Amino acid sequence: MATVDDLTPLLKRLRLSGVLQTLSLRCQQAIDEKLTYEQFLYRLLSDEVERRDAATLQRRLRAAQFEQLKTLEQFDFSFNPQVPRGRIIELASCAFVERHQVVLFIGPAGTGKSHLAQALGHQACRVGYKVLFRSARQMLAELRAARADNSYVQCIDRLARVDLLIVDDVGLHPMHPPEPTDLYEVIRARYERGATIMTSNRAIDEWYPLFGDPLLAGAALDRLLHHAQIIELQGDSYRNPPPAKRAQRTVQQDQRANSSG
Repeated sequence: MATVDDLTPLLKRLRLSGVLQTLSLRCQQAIDEKLTYEQFLYRLLSDEVERRDAATLQRRLRAAQFEQLKTLEQFDFSFNPQVPRGRIIELASCAFVERHQVVLFIGPAGTGKSHLAQALGHQACRVGYKVLFRSARQMLAELRAARADNSYVQCIDRLARVDLLIVDDVGLHPMHPPEPTDLYEVIRARYERGATIMTSNRAIDEWYPLFGDPLLAGAALDRLLHHAQIIELQGDSYRNPPPAKRAQRTVQQDQRANSSG
C-alpha cells in the first residue's frame, strides 16, 4: 500500500508536490463522504489548479510593481457620485486591453485617479495580462538613465511589450529635454500595440505645452487620443474630505468595525 512518503518523490517529479498540502484532508473527506475515485481525484487536482492560479497571479502582481494594492472592491463610489461607475465596471472587463486602447483619467488630486488606474491594472493581472505600473517621473528617470548606459532601445522595448502600461501623474512635474521626446517614444511604441492607462491633474488641452514643441506634441497626442477613452473625475479629495464627509466616513468605518466584531 502506497504511503505519503512513497508518493512524495513521484509528485515532485511530476511537479505536483503542492498536492501534498491538501492530500490528507481530501483523503479523509473521501472516506467520510464516500467519494468515488473520480470525485476524489477531481477535488485534489482542483486544489492544485487553484494554488497554481493564485501563485501565477501573485507573480503578475509583483511584476506589475504597483505602488499600492488597490482593487475596485475597495473603491468607494459613494464618496464622489460623479465617478462614472458604469464606465469603470465596463473597463474592468479588460476589453480595452484586448483592443490596445488608451484610458485617460483626468481630474483634481484625491478624486481616485491612481486608485482606479491601479485597480484596473489589478483586474488585468487577474484576467491574465502582463501589467507594468510607473509614475511618469519614475518612467522618465529610467529612460534618462537608459540613455546614459546605452540601454535605451531595450528600455523602450520593455515598456512597449507589456499588455498594459500604467503611467501615473503625467504632467505633475515640468518636463525637460529629452523627457518630452522620451514620452513621445513610449506613446509611439505602444500605439495600437498595447493598452495604456494614464492619469493626470491636467486637462488634455494642457498637455500640448508640456512637450515644448508643437510638432512633437501634435504627433504624441494624435496617437494617444486616437483610441482613447477620457474619463474626467470631479468632486472632493478622498484624502482630504470636507468635514461632513469626513464625519460620514468615520461613522461608516465604525459600523463596519462593529459588524465584523
